[in-house]
Amino acid sequence: MLKGKIAKLAVSDVRFPTSLEQHGSDAMHANPDYSAAYVVIETDDGLKGYGITFTVGRGTEIVVCAVEALSTLVIGKTLEDIVSNFSGFYRCLTSDSQMRWIGPEKGVIQLASAAILNAIWDMWARAEGKDPKQLIRCIDFRYITDALTEQEALSELISIEEEMLKEGYPAYTTSCAWLGYSDQQLTQLCSTALTEGWTKFKVKVGADLQDDIRRCSLIRKMIGPENSLMIDANQRWDVAEAISYVTKLAEFRPLWIEEPTCPDDILGHAAISKALAPLGIGVATGEQCHNRVMFKQFLQASALQFVQIDSCRVGSVNENLAIMLMAAKFRVPVCPHAGGVGLCELVQHLILFDYISVSASLENRMCEYVDHLHEHFKSPTVIRNAHYMPPKDPGFSSEMFDESVQKHQFPHGEVWRSILEKNGS
Repeated sequence: MLKGKIAKLAVSDVRFPTSLEQHGSDAMHANPDYSAAYVVIETDDGLKGYGITFTVGRGTEIVVCAVEALSTLVIGKTLEDIVSNFSGFYRCLTSDSQMRWIGPEKGVIQLASAAILNAIWDMWARAEGKDPKQLIRCIDFRYITDALTEQEALSELISIEEEMLKEGYPAYTTSCAWLGYSDQQLTQLCSTALTEGWTKFKVKVGADLQDDIRRCSLIRKMIGPENSLMIDANQRWDVAEAISYVTKLAEFRPLWIEEPTCPDDILGHAAISKALAPLGIGVATGEQCHNRVMFKQFLQASALQFVQIDSCRVGSVNENLAIMLMAAKFRVPVCPHAGGVGLCELVQHLILFDYISVSASLENRMCEYVDHLHEHFKSPTVIRNAHYMPPKDPGFSSEMFDESVQKHQFPHGEVWRSILEKNGS
């Protein structure tokens, strides 16, 4: 199954009108339509792989164009060619000698590369009848980092995996407190989440201080003093503003402030981290980090206390492996970003691998969950008692239903034709 040549690569602009109900709204993205550049690759012997990269509406067409431009580097190769020199293939996509001029290992090229690489990982996993974590766990990385003997590492690996299959991986919810939700909606969703077993909640902040004080107070009173609260500004502030603003929210005891400032400002994050440390508030970031080099510098500068990998922002599994290993080296917990269509489905594989084969720890660790759009995937995320349950189907859990893709293609799918006609477009 690895010797068939990749004969087709198709990419679709798939958008869901989440802005109509303010799902996903935050201080910088007031009306996001959760979207994806959706890639399907197929070999001449019929093997398929499915991959996505996440976007929020306008601009998805640019990523689609980038995927099409990169497709010539994929078509004609066999899966065996690719996985036998995966690092070489990764560099071929992310650092093509001409296209790298518009941004080597960053920006739209990185997003497009992630979509293709996610499809390759899905195809490889399907060919082997496994999921991605099973493909890469042949090396126990704790053996490298903690100097366990090979036999000790294998024994501990089996024990940890058996435990995870029973209990799942802890999740936190962002779905209760999008910035555009009313207090009534926030209260209702939070109450429901508590009855479902959720103990970790994230609140979007950053647009208006008094509004945020009211909303954080409401959430903290509802969840009580023992449950965890996180806040997320989505890059809204400059450095001094972030320190001042978060200090005023410290009474609600947030575990972290997420993306307090420009995601490229590593030294700014370091200054914020240092200023907030006496308050017991950490800094979390990573969903907008372009590549492993940025994560390296964040870690070296002690600029974050929680690493938020993303399955689509950097170069898929390949680059996230390097980031998880660096996080383990610096003893910083990995708490992935998953606020978007398909991100929960993808990132669950990465965080389960991190726990089973890298960190073996759940201390201060959790994975984001948003309760939107899972019904469009053939192997949707399974949450039980606020925990991700390990996926059972082969592949990267990234295949969408054909009907969903067709209905939500922009601008000619049924859903968007109806919306655009109503708006007179």
